[in-house]
Amino acid sequence: MAEIRKIKNIVIGSGPSGRLGSLELGKLGEEVLLIEKKYIAGTCLNEGCMVVCALTDISRFLKNFKRFNDMGFIKGDVELDYAQAVLKVKETQQKLRYLNELENKGVNNEIIYGEADIKVEDDRIIVSVNVNDENNNPTGKIETFEAENVLIATGGRPFIPDIKGSEFALTSSDVLQLDEVPEKLNIIGGGIIAAELSNIFSSFSSNVKVIARSKVLKEIDEEFKGYLLEKFLGDVEFLEDTDVLEIKENSVVTSKGEFEGKTLIATGRVPNSEIVEGIVELNDDKSIKVNEFSQTSNPHIYAAGDVTGGVTLTPVARKEGISAARNMAGYLNKLEEDIIPQSLTLDMDVSFIKRLKSAHEDREFIDITIPGLGGPNAFWTLNETTGKTKVTLDKETGEIEKAISVSPSSVEASAYIAFLMNMGIKKEDFDEFLEVHPSTDAYYKILKIL
Repeated sequence: MAEIRKIKNIVIGSGPSGRLGSLELGKLGEEVLLIEKKYIAGTCLNEGCMVVCALTDISRFLKNFKRFNDMGFIKGDVELDYAQAVLKVKETQQKLRYLNELENKGVNNEIIYGEADIKVEDDRIIVSVNVNDENNNPTGKIETFEAENVLIATGGRPFIPDIKGSEFALTSSDVLQLDEVPEKLNIIGGGIIAAELSNIFSSFSSNVKVIARSKVLKEIDEEFKGYLLEKFLGDVEFLEDTDVLEIKENSVVTSKGEFEGKTLIATGRVPNSEIVEGIVELNDDKSIKVNEFSQTSNPHIYAAGDVTGGVTLTPVARKEGISAARNMAGYLNKLEEDIIPQSLTLDMDVSFIKRLKSAHEDREFIDITIPGLGGPNAFWTLNETTGKTKVTLDKETGEIEKAISVSPSSVEASAYIAFLMNMGIKKEDFDEFLEVHPSTDAYYKILKIL
């Protein structure tokens, strides 16, 4: 019988919640084993938002080069080598994985790469790992542990709808597996990921169609959705209220016709909760059910991040992982989020903030919208667009109810506005606000002039 090592805390999954959770436990002086199936740092670095950011940087450069060329003060031609770009992205990912691993080991955490399995025997939590070699291939060697506490941070994966021929489709996880930019690309889905990928590949000269079963960008304010589709996604064809009937190797059949090209599915994500199915209680969508202390139906098994459903965003997953870790270490705390800033990465950043639970839905609100401001990364688009910003205020209290901004600085500005909203800031609090000039942040301008 294999030797069973006793470990106080085991974290399974090293995405944003698991990596930050294990790091927090280590900082608190706790004994920690972090188990990762493949790559440290999870979907964000390896398949998700960091990949989108890297490719969007290239997209923005190509569009700026064309703009400057058209203006006549920069001359020449540029050509995208997609395979080389992918190679450089992967090189950077490898460096960041190394740094993330060093960070965790720096607080004396142990890391094992391999597939984990959980069993509960006589109230003991047993975790077995099929250990990988240095090339991330299973070795067949099994290591077994008994844990006092376990944090499940296994994240999610792309949802594949039940469509005939779905095996021919790519997902957002496959973007770095492409050898070249597809001449034609059909993206199934109408959310933020679909919009971001459509922008990237249309910028890379792919003929892109976005096929949505209902409406696109339902998360975005309707006024701003129209603005984004016209100003930033004008090269993309959007087919709303369209059913996909079949995916073929080089085409997709829809209720509005058959379209040639590769197909990429971007229809959301599902939780990787199978590891505890039958062990702890799950929600109807198969996400792991947790209480306010991140505990599952087994009080010694915790869960955090996308595997718990809810708001599936990297910053939220990080906070959930840290909160769960503190509870595992005996420092009880509750994580309550009401105001969440979110973003959409296009050739100009889009960010929006809204309350998950409005306490004043019966109140009267006022909307104030102004065009974007000229400043860093906006000067050369003055003849086209510098973006726009809208703030919705509670007319009685002056509190910010929600906000949305399209500007080169909107991501940073919205993060701070969301923080201030959580503190109960009102428009009068901006009377003495002194901005840094030049800036493309329009929030302060709205709040100062009211």
